[in-house]
Amino acid sequence: MKKLLDYLAMAAGFHGCDSSRIADVPPAETDLARFTAARARMVAEQLAAPARGLTNRRVLLAMATVPRHEFVPAEHCRLAYDDGPLPIGHGQTISQPYIVALMTEQLDPQPTHRVLEIGTGSGYQAAVLAQLVKEVSSIEIIGPLATRAAADLHRLGYANVVVRAADGYQGWPEQAPFDSVIVTCAPEHVPPPLVDQLKEGGRMLIPVGPLMEQVLYVLVKQDGKVRQHTVLPVRFVPMTGQVKDR
Repeated sequence: MKKLLDYLAMAAGFHGCDSSRIADVPPAETDLARFTAARARMVAEQLAAPARGLTNRRVLLAMATVPRHEFVPAEHCRLAYDDGPLPIGHGQTISQPYIVALMTEQLDPQPTHRVLEIGTGSGYQAAVLAQLVKEVSSIEIIGPLATRAAADLHRLGYANVVVRAADGYQGWPEQAPFDSVIVTCAPEHVPPPLVDQLKEGGRMLIPVGPLMEQVLYVLVKQDGKVRQHTVLPVRFVPMTGQVKDR
């Protein structure tokens, strides 16, 4: 962990260079250095800080690697590494970096895992997971978001992510079973199809409840049933689709 934080501190140092040091650097390279520094500072100050308490080195390194600015609209690019969610269109948001890192850490991703994500959104959470697991199958109910996320993930080289435009309530039975499931939209109950598609011993991260009363849970499947543990109160966009008819 100390080596990781030393690396982050070094990377963050690039942000402090004055204009005389970057005068001969092409603008694109200057932007890259600034984004790299901002990402390093995000991890060091927002995620690995004692008050937040995230400690999984693999997760922190993934967060320090994935370019969040590539997953937000151009008008919000300068805010990409701030400590908060951002709008991505169609009434949806890209989650706060801390929530992405927390949910990823709680999922306990392993290199051999196959993960189902419900709520692709911008594709950022899928990109973080792609750094840590074998394969990510991601479902987004809003067609234009699914198309854009798939294109961005392909452009950025995340070849182990497959995006499908569909109703996430039903999961992805053709690809099941999954080692873990992560849900980034909030139903008022846990969808049974997602439990069915989770492997024995698998974990699910899911926010549940109405907008102002949502709680993030870890579910662990044992003997065909799930044990539920509370993580913290959260606020996600509601799950839509078939869940609304139940």
